[in-house]
Amino acid sequence: TTNMGSGTVTIAERGAAQAWTATAVPVGSGPEGFDLTPDGKEIWTATYGDGKMAIVDVATKKLKQTFATNTRRANRVKITLGGKLALVSDMGGGELVIFDVSSHKEVKRLRLGSSPEGILIEPSGQRAFVAVTGDDEVAVIDLKSLSVAKRFTPGKGTGPDGMAWAKR
Repeated sequence: TTNMGSGTVTIAERGAAQAWTATAVPVGSGPEGFDLTPDGKEIWTATYGDGKMAIVDVATKKLKQTFATNTRRANRVKITLGGKLALVSDMGGGELVIFDVSSHKEVKRLRLGSSPEGILIEPSGQRAFVAVTGDDEVAVIDLKSLSVAKRFTPGKGTGPDGMAWAKR
């Protein structure tokens, strides 16, 4: 879990005899959204208070690295299914910022509108859905071309944010 007030990420683990332990890892100011790399080795969290991405090594439970995101208020982080890209919503800048996971370099910025927040990647890994909360829209991102494929409105005044994939 991310802990905005304390600037930490807590890793909870169940050990012997069903006992739980929790380790709080200091990561920076205001961590909010986070994701785990597909290999389970790293936790990536955007720390909006200092404009950085913090990377926690899961095995050692220590901060491994930080790098600047050049965002105004990074909010959520999603790593693509293959582990190649990290998608970061910048609420303050109105953009989706895309980073290469291995090099930590910025790949692209997509202007989305007012207050992009929640990010969902569909199970096929072909598209991402980004809630553009301030515009009552969801932007559909083509993850091959790294472009906005379309937009839709889930309803007026809805302020979309969190999303989940449901199977019928």
